[in-house]
Amino acid sequence: MPILNRAAEMQDEVAGWRRHLHQTPELNFDVFKTAAFVTEKLKEFGCDDVVTGLGKTGVVGIIHGRKGEGATIGLRADMDALPINEIPGKPYASTVPGKMHACGHDGHTAMLLGAAKYLTETRNFAGSVAVIFQPAEEGGGGGNEMVKDGMMERFDISRVFGMHNMPGLPVGQFAIRPGPIMAATAEFTITVKGRGGHAAMPHGTIDPIVITSQLVGALQTVASRSTDPVEAVVVSVTKFHAGDAYNVIPETAEIAGTVRTLKKEIAKKSEERIRAICDGIATAFGATITVDYDANYPVTFNNPEETVFASDVAASVAGDTQVHRAIQPVMGGEDFSYMLEARPGAFIFIGNGETAGLHHPAYDFNDEVIPHGMSYWVKLAETALAA
Repeated sequence: MPILNRAAEMQDEVAGWRRHLHQTPELNFDVFKTAAFVTEKLKEFGCDDVVTGLGKTGVVGIIHGRKGEGATIGLRADMDALPINEIPGKPYASTVPGKMHACGHDGHTAMLLGAAKYLTETRNFAGSVAVIFQPAEEGGGGGNEMVKDGMMERFDISRVFGMHNMPGLPVGQFAIRPGPIMAATAEFTITVKGRGGHAAMPHGTIDPIVITSQLVGALQTVASRSTDPVEAVVVSVTKFHAGDAYNVIPETAEIAGTVRTLKKEIAKKSEERIRAICDGIATAFGATITVDYDANYPVTFNNPEETVFASDVAASVAGDTQVHRAIQPVMGGEDFSYMLEARPGAFIFIGNGETAGLHHPAYDFNDEVIPHGMSYWVKLAETALAA
């Protein structure tokens, strides 16, 4: 089955929904307008049940097939935006200062809404489809909150699938892999307390800026010297704050950053090495160093069987040569990982073409992707729930 004719016919309509969402971005769990828009559409389409408030502000629509009883599968999209100022110029640019859809969640939501409309019209399957609209993917763990709210049990979801756009991958192509496809994430904040003083008399101080500078370099050895080179680990320092005056050595300095890994044992070892490095440098320089370490999203792990299934569905839409079945893992994090820990399933990338990268102020979801994504969702549901 190539792209659905109905999906192609609906492209302009769905793009209109997407652009409306793009103009009104919301952050984290505070996606009240977005959730209300989704809820209104699902009810308008004729979903058999629409449940709001899951995972605080998540929405789930239930669509029963006309071919009898069967399993329930979940199809998930994320709704939240990012705290970024959009580069102006588009007629549908963000109207909210400091907020924009810089990751394409507006497109993900619109495509799943389009699929929901099609599926309620045709109902060409047995069992039920749960269309899941999730808040707070960008750091809030909304997927985890929906799972903890009992979503899987409440709707008896047996398998769950997710999709994300990928800039640089041509429109009409898909990419996936079995096993780890996106990284586990952790965040750290390290505070160095020395002894401040006059910048002209550094010998009377314990300079936290010099110490913290040493620490930034030493942390890179977690990847380069403490981890097997064939394993994947990223340690990035992304913040450095210290001092307020030209002639004062401050009392404290602070750095923060992120750790990305693909295996639990590597994640554990990375935290241990970061703490050991901080202890050693503190002793060497006579400072006090405290580490606040927060492990958050787990590895996004594709079930091998469901990955083959999702790959075959994508190939039926795009053609086998347009599906990359063994891509390299992406070291970004994704809280669909929590849903994959709760149920077997798979996460797939869909090409966004040669656009700006994710989380960039010039990024925009490519509306040409819409019929491809809709067709994938519909084909996946109809194939998984064939009578």
